[in-house]
Amino acid sequence: MYTRRNYSVIGMLGWTRRNIYKFIIISTIPTALYVIFDWKFIHLPWLPIALVGSALAFIVSFKNNASYGRLWEARKVWGGIVNTSRSITIMFNDFISNEHAKEKLSEEELFKIRKKLVLRHVAWMTSLRHALRAPKPWEMSNVNKSDREYMSKIQINERKFSLEEELEGYLSEKEKAYVLGTKNKQTACLNLQSKQLRELKEKKLIWEFSFLEIENLIVELFTLQGKLERIKNFPYPRQFATLNLFFVWIFIVLLPFGIINVFDEIGMEILKNYKEPSSFIKVIGNGFVWLSIPFSVIVSWIFHTMERIGEVSENPFEGIANDTPITTMSRGIEIDIRQMIGDNPEDIPGPIAEQEGIQM
Repeated sequence: MYTRRNYSVIGMLGWTRRNIYKFIIISTIPTALYVIFDWKFIHLPWLPIALVGSALAFIVSFKNNASYGRLWEARKVWGGIVNTSRSITIMFNDFISNEHAKEKLSEEELFKIRKKLVLRHVAWMTSLRHALRAPKPWEMSNVNKSDREYMSKIQINERKFSLEEELEGYLSEKEKAYVLGTKNKQTACLNLQSKQLRELKEKKLIWEFSFLEIENLIVELFTLQGKLERIKNFPYPRQFATLNLFFVWIFIVLLPFGIINVFDEIGMEILKNYKEPSSFIKVIGNGFVWLSIPFSVIVSWIFHTMERIGEVSENPFEGIANDTPITTMSRGIEIDIRQMIGDNPEDIPGPIAEQEGIQM
């Protein structure tokens, strides 16, 4: 991923270790019954199980493609926010001037107007971040133990601080009260932005055609906001997500029953190849059936881990390692646009620090 660390093998095994324990138990029980208690009848034909595995591979692949599509779309939309934020800041810089003004303002007064607009834009991104981080009933990070364990090691700003705290210094008290009193707070920020731009136009601090250009970018911000809200509020269809997981576990349970006899036959073939097998060969031949356990665990881990990757990619704003780092990107935008208007470097916050090698 562009925004997250690449999982090491150890990290991936740690993330899935609870399921690995289950795979070991599921594969050991039928093998022990087959070998120790001589329950030779419990094995199943391998061909139908292989067919189930082939079908399952297509199903998991379809889900992962759909989940990645949601994740990639979220990343592209935030890329659009980056570009639009820079564009609108350039317009604030160059279009707000005394060229057509009824009453001329000092350069310091013009700078204060530009800064107010830029800070309100940051308030819009902040409100949007908090809306996207709000938990939904279908999001699984708060349910899955492995995800909760991971999330306990990091602090997500949107859960550490309230929106009211994060808006401090970006909006006036009156504006903040208005924004916090609305249902869609990010929309309220853009509404305030448009109203001030209209006031500036009426004072001739913005030329009429320049005002229209900036308003077009406000509309673009609404469009980008709506795309993110659509991803957030419309989940991956739950019937597909639930059935996928159900099918994976059916395959995992059936798998050891299908390969026990296969590994046992391989062991017998090893013994047949020697007229007088040594003790070492006998141990290998008679014990080859036990290799069905690690084989079953590996195959089960591959299928289940691919299912888990698709699951955590469905909702790209939860704060999991593969998600879109909206907090980091928002801070990067803020730094860019405040530097563009010539704001005091001491007043500009620094970048968001990585946690556990992950951008939030």
